Amino acid sequence: MSHRKNSQGFSLVELLIAMVVIGSITTTFVTFFNTAISQYLSVHRDSLAFGDLATQSQRIGNVVRGLSDITLAQNNEMTMYAYFAPNDTYVSLIRYYLTSGNTKMMADVTQMTANPPAGIPIPSSLKTVNIIDNFYLASNLNTFQYYDSGGTLLAPPISDLHTIKIVKINLAVPSKSPVATSSTTLSVQVSLRNRKTNL
Repeated sequence: MSHRKNSQGFSLVELLIAMVVIGSITTTFVTFFNTAISQYLSVHRDSLAFGDLATQSQRIGNVVRGLSDITLAQNNEMTMYAYFAPNDTYVSLIRYYLTSGNTKMMADVTQMTANPPAGIPIPSSLKTVNIIDNFYLASNLNTFQYYDSGGTLLAPPISDLHTIKIVKINLAVPSKSPVATSSTTLSVQVSLRNRKTNL
């Protein structure tokens, strides 16, 4: 019976090399997969946060668009007479502001006995509405910006509030994605030229 010289199996060294190669490929694949999943989840969270931001900015924009007068115009605070809900009979006195620490945007809504100048606020009707629960105030970004009819930015304090013809609402969310910038900003510009009396 004859034996062939080349019929022996793998040597121990060859098996070790194969295991190292397979281990390296597996590690690379698992790392790539985990990174891809992590980035996808981060982008997905950013997308959801941006969607919420868009909804809230449009809601604030609709209220501002229907205002009849502005009584206070600051960088991160604004008070106005406006319809807070489309089915309101009269405008309300609405104050948008940030809580201490700038972590929430709130709105104080006080109903009126009638539209100004005849109507007066009803203190007992005051309700505070949580507009944005996890508010993010980006650096060098004012929540409200005010412009005159020529498009010139008005810096608070504004002596004559009737010169405000455009209000720009700026909202931001911090980005969780490593491939995105540190924050995403959404701006809504509202023209007040017509000073509508309803939404």
